[in-house]
Amino acid sequence: MKISIITVTYNCEKTVENTIESVLSQDYPDIEYVVIDGGSNDGTLDILSHYKNRINILVSEPDRGIYDAMNKGIRMATGEVLGLLNADDFFASEHIISEVAAAFKKEPDLDGIHGDLYYVDPVHTDKVIRYWKTKEYRSGAFACGWHPAHPTLYLKKEVFMRCGGFNTTFTLSADFELMLRLYECYHIHTRHLNLVMVKMRMGGATSKNLQVVFQGMMQCRRAFKINHLYYPVFYPVMRIFPKLFQYFIR
Repeated sequence: MKISIITVTYNCEKTVENTIESVLSQDYPDIEYVVIDGGSNDGTLDILSHYKNRINILVSEPDRGIYDAMNKGIRMATGEVLGLLNADDFFASEHIISEVAAAFKKEPDLDGIHGDLYYVDPVHTDKVIRYWKTKEYRSGAFACGWHPAHPTLYLKKEVFMRCGGFNTTFTLSADFELMLRLYECYHIHTRHLNLVMVKMRMGGATSKNLQVVFQGMMQCRRAFKINHLYYPVFYPVMRIFPKLFQYFIR
């Protein structure tokens, strides 16, 4: 089973090499690595050029934002299973993709798997700040504030072909809208992999300040609306509370 890992880059010279190395160090033998760069103008392209012989598909050109670039990577990838690893994230160990492949081989009818995630200090990446411990999906869970950690989500490419990719009208929360649509509307068949799969540096684009957090919440509300799903009045509280709890579990 070929598994494609897609990384989208733009001016991320400080972290992208760590991301690349974590992919190249995986012990699973059949990985296709796809890197879609948005036309970086810092040192990112120099780093990508250094690894070009080990990156299966490498494209650098202007795009219409991160989700447009992700859709491009999804279209270009040839693996049976696809996953996205952000340019400032990295795998928690060298065995992660082997575990993903084993989960799909154990249940061939699976559409996807998701796992757990550590938020780590941006500089001291061994320091865990927040532990996103998730669980199996159940119908209606999104309305209760649950959703998978999107960097841990691996889906068969057929799912994207059947259900569509990222809705690029969502500038902050297209990942949430995609997962909401797949789980609650298309009812894809998934499993929770009880494993910390990815380490994500704190300080992402969706949590820079309160204004951005509010905008992201409004986009989540719109995601429910366009998918004709019930949006609870107290959804913001139900969404935020589990995230606060994640700071206290290990």
